[in-house]
Amino acid sequence: MAETEKSGKDAPTNPRGIPFAPFVENVQEYVSTRADVEGVLKNFQEMISYSNAFKYQFMQANTERRLAGLKDKIPDIHKTVETVQFLRARDPDAEPLETTFELNDTLYAKANVQAAQEVYLWLGANVMLSYPLPDAETLLEDKLTAAQSSLSNCEEDLDFLREQITTMEVATARVYNWDIGERRKEKGDGKTGEEGGREAPPNG
Repeated sequence: MAETEKSGKDAPTNPRGIPFAPFVENVQEYVSTRADVEGVLKNFQEMISYSNAFKYQFMQANTERRLAGLKDKIPDIHKTVETVQFLRARDPDAEPLETTFELNDTLYAKANVQAAQEVYLWLGANVMLSYPLPDAETLLEDKLTAAQSSLSNCEEDLDFLREQITTMEVATARVYNWDIGERRKEKGDGKTGEEGGREAPPNG
């Protein structure tokens, strides 16, 4: 399980601030009377549901999308690191290297690559900058390390969120079953009271 931290009003959370679901061991700590059941069940359902940014299913869907994006991004960063390392290792007097590069998903072009001392890197938001090869390698390795760390955090958060959703589902079932049990007791008590209040039939 992820390490527990505190945030807000001392509410326990995981390291990324996702709150722990309440664990209902004793239903009567949450529900003092049957009149409280509907409100408690509604609150539990809202904590699970997809409809709000603070709900577990919403956070699970966002984390899954972020995880998928990182799984696509990390191999690209790794290939770029290897390319920069290859360019750094080339002899400055080496013959031009013939290669192909991608223009779009289905179109490639040939190019002769001279020995280079710098490369251009996309930084996002349509921004490209020139970097000396050593600086480019350092930058890319830092980005790769950060992406791998984010991937690990996403995987940990997904496990944590699944665990909290299960905890909420169990809590909901416990409160619901407690309510059914209380209803049966009330019906039983009412039936006993009715029988006790009846007059005994006269003896012939």
